[in-house]
Amino acid sequence: MGKRAKLALKIVSAFCLSAIFTIICAKGLLYVPDGYVSDALYQSTGAADGQIVVIGIDETALDELGPLPWDRSIIADVIMYLNSIEKKPAVIGVDVIYSGSGASEASDEYLARAAEAGNVVVACTATYNSTLVVDGSSFYMDDRAVTAFDEPYEALLENAQCGHINVMPDKDGVIRHALISVNDLEGNRISSFSRMVYEKYCLEKNIEVNPEPASENGFWYIPYTAENGNYYDYISVADLYYGRVSPEFFSGKMVLIGTYTVGLQDSYYTSADRSEPMYGIEIQANIIDAYRKGFYPFEAGDVLQLIILFVICFLAAIFFYDRRVIYCVLAEVAVCGSFFIIAYALYQSMGVVLHVLWIPLFVTILFVMSVAVNYIHSYRERKQIINTFGHYVDRSVLKELLDKGSAALELGGKRKRIAVLFVDVRGFTTMSESMEPEMVVEIVNKYLALTTECIMNNHGTLDKFVGDCTMAFWNAPLPQEDPVYMAACAAMDMVLGAEALGEELTKKYGRAVSFGVGINYGDAVVGNIGARERMDYTALGDTVNTAARLEANAPGGQILISKEVVDALGDRAKVTSLGNSIKLKGKRDDFEIFRLDELVRK
Repeated sequence: MGKRAKLALKIVSAFCLSAIFTIICAKGLLYVPDGYVSDALYQSTGAADGQIVVIGIDETALDELGPLPWDRSIIADVIMYLNSIEKKPAVIGVDVIYSGSGASEASDEYLARAAEAGNVVVACTATYNSTLVVDGSSFYMDDRAVTAFDEPYEALLENAQCGHINVMPDKDGVIRHALISVNDLEGNRISSFSRMVYEKYCLEKNIEVNPEPASENGFWYIPYTAENGNYYDYISVADLYYGRVSPEFFSGKMVLIGTYTVGLQDSYYTSADRSEPMYGIEIQANIIDAYRKGFYPFEAGDVLQLIILFVICFLAAIFFYDRRVIYCVLAEVAVCGSFFIIAYALYQSMGVVLHVLWIPLFVTILFVMSVAVNYIHSYRERKQIINTFGHYVDRSVLKELLDKGSAALELGGKRKRIAVLFVDVRGFTTMSESMEPEMVVEIVNKYLALTTECIMNNHGTLDKFVGDCTMAFWNAPLPQEDPVYMAACAAMDMVLGAEALGEELTKKYGRAVSFGVGINYGDAVVGNIGARERMDYTALGDTVNTAARLEANAPGGQILISKEVVDALGDRAKVTSLGNSIKLKGKRDDFEIFRLDELVRK
């Protein structure tokens, strides 16, 4: 595949993958796992500062005061008891809805009188439903239409402030957002219970009130301060009703009274702790603490985050494509680690809430895909290199070729200076005519095994077998320090090996063999010749032809070499000049030929 085609494939693949990942996030398919990861990063809870105290309508209270609903005089007595001292609580928030008339008119009047202290906030709630809204000639479904509104009875409402206690879980059932306000049936704006408690506390303490969080849809992200149990000191409504806890403990504090037992179905899973539900009254306490801090995180727009996701995934896919694994690992760790750090820093400094999972997840997926694809490509390249070179280069050369990778498989040739060796069996044709085919094959195999071993032991490249002739060369496919010397060593090994092989064949078949060898040194075109489906790594040119003609004229047991080979060997070889006594086809008359007689071994 050409460079342009590879680049086009890289760009198209990166674009398609990035588009798929972006669509997955845009469709909300990662909402639940992203919520888990985001909650773990952003929600760092600790201990409350003690200014908010939860009084539980708990198991103790239900055991001692009976099951709900209680007579309203019980909570009235608790309020009276808390306000019975000069330094009373800054605010008492009762997370119980007292709508309509109670069991006794006297109890209703008593509770309303208890609220005259001016520090009491009670609860109301709106009921939402889907309603068809007709607007002139058009109509639509309003999924947040208030169809019912439960508020305190009139006498209590005159003496106490009221705030809504509506909580709405996200799509995964987790409470991450608070509702700033609701509208009653007449369209009047009703602030939240937590906001009313907070503002009354600030008024009592003469503290500047932090503004409400900005929100387009009325919801804002809750930064939880404490987990379940941090606002509750095991003080029960029954403890106050029977006077077992001094009201002095609550002086100047925010006292929240609410249900605190599983059976009353007022507990929810929150982003602060997804393993254990939090009671509604403690969710209110966390919201109040958020108002006190004035820290109102907000989600960054999905459109912007989707664009950033696409760009980062596209760039990551381009980078990972056909890249070494170590660089991919470093890039993946850098991108994911940096994103987590940036996301946390933006949250802490500016209150920006990002989708924490999106980018790290898909960058990691791209990383895994790239490793898998690169592994497959590498495996195929290694297999092809082994198939191409494995049978005719020694293992050390093959290892270097594997390290080079696909570059070793490029079709075409390069001009290189190589040492070329040809070796042939003398008298083999005549011998084969008088022997059985099986014997001929066995002798040829032994001969080829010997020449191959000599070539490989001296780090040569076995080019081909042509009948009983073997061709090899040195200094390709990889450059070598002393190619001519290694070719000469291989030739000497062949001549010596032929003597031992000849003795073996004489004993077994009554026949002996000898080798004629020719070596030349010079420029040749070397490379993979053929088609990608079937290629041969070979050498072409006059240097190769001359080596073949030297071998063709070499008597058995002799090695004929050219002047270029003699010059390269220098004083490491003893040679005999044959002058121009042997005429080589295509060579000038003064072409000098030498016989290699002896070689100094290292």
